[in-house]
Amino acid sequence: MHSISEPYPYRGELAYQDSSPTHPVLFAYLYWILGIFGAHRFYLGRPITGAIWFFTGGVFLVGWIVDLFLIPAMSEQASQRYRSGSIDYSVAWGLHTFLGLFGVHRFYMGKIFTGVLYLLTGGLLGVGFVYDLLTLNEQIDELNVQN
Repeated sequence: MHSISEPYPYRGELAYQDSSPTHPVLFAYLYWILGIFGAHRFYLGRPITGAIWFFTGGVFLVGWIVDLFLIPAMSEQASQRYRSGSIDYSVAWGLHTFLGLFGVHRFYMGKIFTGVLYLLTGGLLGVGFVYDLLTLNEQIDELNVQN
């Protein structure tokens, strides 16, 4: 892991992370099971290739199988890119995956207004759910910096 004085690899900032990974390999492999839909790539902060995997069935299953071997490196990169803090990425992603249309992940992140809005509108009729699928890591990272 990076020391406090070592530059943050993606932002040029100082790294203030503890030694625990923000995106554990175990969770990445659990999302890999749904990998033909790009779930592991969204979780690991790769929304563009996640969308490609979603629309191509994991690039016709070949990319999905290759990712089985790439997940440890992608998990390490995500843990270096996103900062740890009071909001756990794996918990937020789990809540988004199973209860995202009801806004439970937004309540967990302290976004009460939009949590209620998602609850009443089914994740803004699914549009908000997709938005969070593409931006959840960045939202958590921003909140963790503030806390």
